[in-house]
Amino acid sequence: MEKAGLSCTIIPVKTTIIAFTLSILLCVGARAGLTWEQTQIELHPAVGDKEAVGHFKYKNTGDRPVRIKSVRTSCGCTAAQSQKEAIAPGDTGEVTATFKIGDRTGTQVKGVTVETDDRVHSTIALVLKTVIAQPLEIQPVLVYWQTGEEPKAKSISVKAGKDFPVKEINITPVNQNFETKITKVGDGEFKIDIQPRDTARPIAAVFTLQADASPKKFTVGARVANLAPSKATAVQQ
Repeated sequence: MEKAGLSCTIIPVKTTIIAFTLSILLCVGARAGLTWEQTQIELHPAVGDKEAVGHFKYKNTGDRPVRIKSVRTSCGCTAAQSQKEAIAPGDTGEVTATFKIGDRTGTQVKGVTVETDDRVHSTIALVLKTVIAQPLEIQPVLVYWQTGEEPKAKSISVKAGKDFPVKEINITPVNQNFETKITKVGDGEFKIDIQPRDTARPIAAVFTLQADASPKKFTVGARVANLAPSKATAVQQ
């Protein structure tokens, strides 16, 4: 129906819904986004390495630039930085994470947090896992005698870790209350005999072990006590 000076156009409801849906899809598609090759890296550094470096590679698979606002690590022993600050659509780059090994052994897990200006995925959590071989396996780390016990020698077993060549180990210092003797019993395997000069009174000593192929130091203990001591663990210096 038309009235003088007034006209109207009727748009089918179905057409309106389709147009609205397309507009949403276009808005969603027109956004930035980084795609990562992997967000967790496991490293196995060689014996003697001072640091382990992980390369987290990314690509901007969106159609708008992505800006990296910050890169943070979970501890002071790990440093991380992005190769680029702004990543254009289709461009690639990487975040490099460097873990300082120092005297650490075993499995070390460190986190890296990357913040971007992408409103949908603004924060990315990366994980750097470093498995550091133990140069020496020591059992037990403490030998002890009860006061009055016969002062016989007791042994500590030392075995070189995998892929860790050891020709000899040293034990220091010389202690007037205990005698020490190192015997090589196999390839990379040693026996340390520790013997108290007497067990009439409580005494204790701490010895440092060091292999010729590594700067790392370990300690073992010997003790004469009135009661059996509680559990003890090796201390790595």
